[in-house]
Amino acid sequence: MNSVAVTAFAELPAERGILFGGDYNPEQWSPEVWREDVALMQRAGVNLVTVGVFSWAELEPTPGAREFGWLDEVLDLLHAGGIAVDLATPTASPPPWLGVRHPDTLPVDRDGVRLIAGSRNQFSPSSRVYRQAARAITADLASRYAQHPAVRMWHVGNEYGQIDHGDEAARAFREWLLRRYGSIEEINRAWGTAFWAQRYSDVAEILPPRRAPYLINPTQSLDFRRFTSDELRDCYRELRDTIREAGATQPITTNFMGAFAHVDYWSWADQVDVVSDDQYPDPADPESPLDMAFVQDLMRGLGGGAPWILMEQAISAVQWRPHNLPKTPARARLDSLQAIARGADGICFFQWRQSTAGAERFHSAMLPHAGADTEVFAGVCRQGADLRRLRPVAGERIAARTAVLFDWPSWWASEEPARPTSRFDGLEQMRRWYRPLWRRSVPVDVVRFGADLSGYDVVLLPHGYVLRPEDAARLTEAAERGAQVVVGPFSGVADERGHILTGRSPALLRDLLGVSGEEWIALPDDGVALESADGRWPASVAHTLGEKLRSDGAEILAQVASGDDAGRPVVTRNGSAWYVGAVVGDDLLDAVVGDVLAAAGVSGAIADAPAGVEAVRRGDALFLLNRGSADATIPLPGAWIDLLTDDELDDRVVVPRGDARVVTERRVT
Repeated sequence: MNSVAVTAFAELPAERGILFGGDYNPEQWSPEVWREDVALMQRAGVNLVTVGVFSWAELEPTPGAREFGWLDEVLDLLHAGGIAVDLATPTASPPPWLGVRHPDTLPVDRDGVRLIAGSRNQFSPSSRVYRQAARAITADLASRYAQHPAVRMWHVGNEYGQIDHGDEAARAFREWLLRRYGSIEEINRAWGTAFWAQRYSDVAEILPPRRAPYLINPTQSLDFRRFTSDELRDCYRELRDTIREAGATQPITTNFMGAFAHVDYWSWADQVDVVSDDQYPDPADPESPLDMAFVQDLMRGLGGGAPWILMEQAISAVQWRPHNLPKTPARARLDSLQAIARGADGICFFQWRQSTAGAERFHSAMLPHAGADTEVFAGVCRQGADLRRLRPVAGERIAARTAVLFDWPSWWASEEPARPTSRFDGLEQMRRWYRPLWRRSVPVDVVRFGADLSGYDVVLLPHGYVLRPEDAARLTEAAERGAQVVVGPFSGVADERGHILTGRSPALLRDLLGVSGEEWIALPDDGVALESADGRWPASVAHTLGEKLRSDGAEILAQVASGDDAGRPVVTRNGSAWYVGAVVGDDLLDAVVGDVLAAAGVSGAIADAPAGVEAVRRGDALFLLNRGSADATIPLPGAWIDLLTDDELDDRVVVPRGDARVVTERRVT
């Protein structure tokens, strides 16, 4: 993270207000269309576009050739129109000639099949030839445009997530392992290769986890996922540094993909000057606003609380699901306002003008096939007007007293096969534990394992399969300070290698929790009936996965109601440390989280939010988003003004169905 560039990003919304725009692919259109585009962008209030993401074949049509003339004209036009540019390296999609001339640049899947050009992302992150070619085109691009007045940001690659199991990856994986462990002896020890006669005599024998007769060594698989994330990060860093070497001082970023399964964004977060993310909620999923809220809190957490950019979203329908429902303009507006409420200083879309050819010809765009005389474009213009009114929100942060812990390697390790049940989904547990907080409009910081927890009164660990001693120490310190610490099921199971921690579980937390287990168990399809030990909570069930627990001093709050395990603890409390030792019903989980918040004195942005209303406070602004089926009236003592409409409101706010209010306190003289 470059401090000068971080400051430069903060200055961008301070100068222009909330950033608004999208991916712009002028290489698909004629110069006459470019001029029309700039005029329509101005009409819509667009002030930032990303240019050049998939332009490598245009910029370098043959090896070593450079065709920058068209890009010169595009950047000049945009600058003359007052539109800033986030200039992309074109390296996400190499031209076909690279793979034809150098097949080793193409990725290989775990079955040994080499993937070809004709789509996108057809590169091996470990290929030395690919990386040299990517540096070369990036160096020339940056040298030419580092000082261009239109260029206010740089965008490296696109949605890094490529996985390669080929020989280039094998070479790089071995080098990574030696850097991590130092010797083949230590690799064998870390991987537990005494099992199934897997011991390696030389690092040259090690391969990526390709197709095998049966189960792959779980530590090998975990390390390959770590390696893949690191290798992709190195691709990004090489190009970022190449841009800097050309004299560029603008902020540099790349677009993340939410809780993406193949990259550990915690290890990337300090490498970008501003966190940016792509979000494509499914309009057919009624819980997608919940999912996006979690992702947005995660993005804010990755940036240490700083504003971030929603780099891509759809204005209407995507084209890549089997059945693609469109967003209404009202839904698209609420999605954008939700991101701003949760810390975004930029709202962008894929893409500006809808493609007429190629695989994304049915993916919606800000300017659709039917042109500007459409509901979609009218909705875009309305969003542009909204964002101009929300300029005072830019740069503001969100204050949270609740932390939710999330870790990629722990998630990866918990997903390995050959466990008590494959039905346990670590990410789904995050969603279920986040839901009671979201429903209560409680502000949340998503933080990494081992983070400083001193500023939080509630700390939730929904699932932490891999736990290090320092992670456990942070949780213990928080509880000793008086924070309410809640640990979820199948946590503290393994160490960083994925090896099971021995002794009663969770081994590193049993003293903190005052409860311990002897076995993790899959639960019957119809679940196990639970009862509240003191009648405080409704009867519920445990399902999917549990643990044979006993209390070692903790108060039993919920227990198995009948059968051989009747009376066995499931939910316990030991001072300010709580344990939920099974996957429990949503009703019970909601009750537990509610009691935890009450014990900590933590409340939401508003009290008793009506069904379907999401309330978030960012700085002095209170965002009220109504996704419900009816108008909502919210008691709000005091005098207020709606930033979106300039309406003056007293003591209550009415939010129409499908609409939003963004209110700040109004001075009354």
